[in-house]
Amino acid sequence: MPHIPQPDSPLDRRTLLRLLQSGLAASVALPSFALAAEKKDKRPIALLVPLTGPRARLGSSMRQAALLAENGHFMQSFDTGGTAAGAAAAAAKAFKVKPALILGPLTAEEVPAVSSTIAGRVPIIAFSNDSVLRAPGTWIFGITAGQVTSAILRYARTRGVKSLVVIDDGSPWGAAATLAAGRMEAELGLTLRVLHVNAGQMLPDAGEAPDAVLLPGSGEAVLAAARSLKDSGVQLLGTFQGLDHRPQALEALDGAWIASPDPVSFGTFASEFEARNGGGAGTITALAYDAAGIANAMRKAGTLGTEGLLDSKGFRCVTGPVRFRTDGSVARDFAILVARAQGYEPVAVSSGS
Repeated sequence: MPHIPQPDSPLDRRTLLRLLQSGLAASVALPSFALAAEKKDKRPIALLVPLTGPRARLGSSMRQAALLAENGHFMQSFDTGGTAAGAAAAAAKAFKVKPALILGPLTAEEVPAVSSTIAGRVPIIAFSNDSVLRAPGTWIFGITAGQVTSAILRYARTRGVKSLVVIDDGSPWGAAATLAAGRMEAELGLTLRVLHVNAGQMLPDAGEAPDAVLLPGSGEAVLAAARSLKDSGVQLLGTFQGLDHRPQALEALDGAWIASPDPVSFGTFASEFEARNGGGAGTITALAYDAAGIANAMRKAGTLGTEGLLDSKGFRCVTGPVRFRTDGSVARDFAILVARAQGYEPVAVSSGS
């Protein structure tokens, strides 16, 4: 499966400000990653991110986010340069400091290089969302198309959806979501059809209308499909890649159910990050915060390592509560949002695969 790039643009600032000003965000505490006065386990955490090269700015933001959750005395950063060779060299340097945990690398290209260099000797929490790269000892921590597709389809099934059309807009994310939906068809008892749609293409007539249509991608092709279904009575489903705060997009998506990290929890984190660092935080930046916070939580509990990661209780994170599995996969819970003219309203929580 090809690497699926993730956007790292901040959630809509007006929405976040409205949530914060209304007091909703104040009622949602950030994950409990506060530093303990004394820590028994003094082993360092190695953060592998690109601090030079084309992704240096993102890597720097990730490092700043991680430092919000973990004391800098316990975290050491290593520059991957954003390449496989750089990631392998960074992993070799990191291994020399005897870390308890490796956070990173960022891209799908870098993950195999780090995994082969470490060879299972240290647990790795990689920020890629290419689930094919998971392996025992290497966890894929990025938000995957399979996770959010699973979450939105599980929710839709509880609301009576039995027949589903998945619209593949030709993007890597759309293709991965379509594959994930196909794998869940039998499990959920769905009747599934896939349509490959480009801008301007007509959808099936009302006689063939399903209970719901999943629009997993983003962009104009998806919005065009949403407009075509606007008055059909068919329920629209989406993933966080399709979150679009433009008025014309909200109008098209009005009433759609979308699986996404909870915007209130994310807004609280983004507000703290901006106050400390002066810049906006995106989804990948939040992943670095969450991973470092997980390390901090395990350190305080005295379970820093593989056994601690596999704790069945999991970890509460900005990007959604997570549970680590032995095969390197990560289960993540998502908020279910309903698109409204004024923004996106959280209405439920659903578990992703």
